[in-house]
Amino acid sequence: MSRPEAPLSLPLVDAETEVRPSPRGAAGRRALLAHPAWLMAGIVLASLNMRAALASVSPLVGDIAAAFGLSSTASSLVTSVPVLFLGAGALVAPWLGRRFGAEPVLLAALLLLGAGILVRVLPSVYALYGGGVLVGTAIALLNVLMPGLIKRDFPDRAASMTSVYTGAMIAGATVVAAASVPLEQAFGDSWEASLAFWSLLAAVAAVAWLPQVLIARGRTGQAVRATPATPARGVWRSALAWQVTLFMGLQSLWSYVLIAWMPTIFTDHGMSRSTAGVVFAFNNLIQVAGAFVVPLLAGRMRSQRPLVVLVTTLVAAGYAGLMVAPVEGAWLWSAVLGVGQGGAVGLALTLIVLRSGDAVTASRLSGMAQTVGYLLAAAGPLAAGAVHQATGSWSVPIALVLVVCATALGVGLLAARDRKV
Repeated sequence: MSRPEAPLSLPLVDAETEVRPSPRGAAGRRALLAHPAWLMAGIVLASLNMRAALASVSPLVGDIAAAFGLSSTASSLVTSVPVLFLGAGALVAPWLGRRFGAEPVLLAALLLLGAGILVRVLPSVYALYGGGVLVGTAIALLNVLMPGLIKRDFPDRAASMTSVYTGAMIAGATVVAAASVPLEQAFGDSWEASLAFWSLLAAVAAVAWLPQVLIARGRTGQAVRATPATPARGVWRSALAWQVTLFMGLQSLWSYVLIAWMPTIFTDHGMSRSTAGVVFAFNNLIQVAGAFVVPLLAGRMRSQRPLVVLVTTLVAAGYAGLMVAPVEGAWLWSAVLGVGQGGAVGLALTLIVLRSGDAVTASRLSGMAQTVGYLLAAAGPLAAGAVHQATGSWSVPIALVLVVCATALGVGLLAARDRKV
């Protein structure tokens, strides 16, 4: 059932700090918004980094495993460790935002991301995993604080700006996935150089954020407490909040299994590594369509149940295709999965806003959904790698993901009801 324009923006509150600005703080914000070109550049460049460091590993995971003599299970940790720390980092992101302000923390996150990428290519398996810890923590800070900053600075254009940063995030992953293998070849078959190259993207984004940090300094700490509609503990005690959180986690799980293993699934069935990387990049590109269209449709519906059915069905169909004819239908399955993945992540983020009564509750629900969701999602690549190693086939891991799709359908139908946390 549709309704005219259900706005996604909520009352203007610093969602990442749970405060309303004081007069001096408002003056600092006006100064920041007086430089929209820097602000837009910072948002877009930061968003480009939000999946790039994860997507760059997948096409190269075979070479990384060979270099260190890793088993399938140990290889899966290369992608699982960053995802695990997406959840762990989400725990500290709100506190850091309250303590230091969004802009300085975002700058620090970009610097940490660049450092983590470089640490990851040092000649040590401990550095490989340790760099993944830094990468995951940095991306968690970006994930949690960026939506609050957008709601704060673009309250009347929250939906369109969310589309901009989501699209940039997926575009970054697309470019990186397509370029990883060609870069490796251009650098003399060096997977280390290919991975390290993307630290430059984080450095450029950090440069774009530096002026915003300087402009926003007068706002830091200059605010008064807002009164949220939902107590902090009330979100964690809400059945609806858990339904939204589980849908976020389950759709993240099926996406990160693909981020970790899609190119390997293709190469294990005879596809060349370069072609597998291009198909993987195509999958990321197609996600833009779902991520853009589904949130716009969701905002015009009282119940988002039809969209839950649509995105979970598409993902399940794509995974089933990978089981039956992975190489023959690779482009088709990548397209079907891409629309479903992009639509699912867009729907999950939109449900956080639609199920919240105010911006502070939305921030708390976002923190809960990302913390629990990414901790749940981290199990996906690891479990898929372990089951593949035990069975010698991708059929059983894919069958287990189909069970995840069915579970996501159930909790998603509950989360999509027209209710408020």
